[in-house]
Amino acid sequence: MELRLTYQEISDLIEKKAGRALPIVYGGPHTVRVSYDVNVLFKSASVGLDLTVDRIEGRDIFLSYSGGAGIDFMVRQALSMARTRPGGELIEPLDGNRILLALSKNPQAGTLLDHVELRDIRFDERYAIIEFIPKDTNI
Repeated sequence: MELRLTYQEISDLIEKKAGRALPIVYGGPHTVRVSYDVNVLFKSASVGLDLTVDRIEGRDIFLSYSGGAGIDFMVRQALSMARTRPGGELIEPLDGNRILLALSKNPQAGTLLDHVELRDIRFDERYAIIEFIPKDTNI
């Protein structure tokens, strides 16, 4: 089974929850490009990074990011701020420009994952596609 979300739907949800829009565009079969406006010396500049779904292991999603000089520092700062917000318990920075999303640490996601197995997260020109299969709960 598949769940398809447009990049605009995801961006709107992020803006609603975090108060800041993050434009998202297609970057490859398992990669999206995310941009973020930052103020630098009284000017606004857009900083982009590529976010790639490397693998899924059980209830954990392993991501990696790249985007050039200075991105690692800014991502680390953003992750540290995100950890203080609701849902921040899901995010674990790893070495080497990698991030772990531990979905089991969120009660709602954990309950959902009791009933479905996450198989893949991929992207096309318009959608983020989440592939899952129902678990046989009768066993």
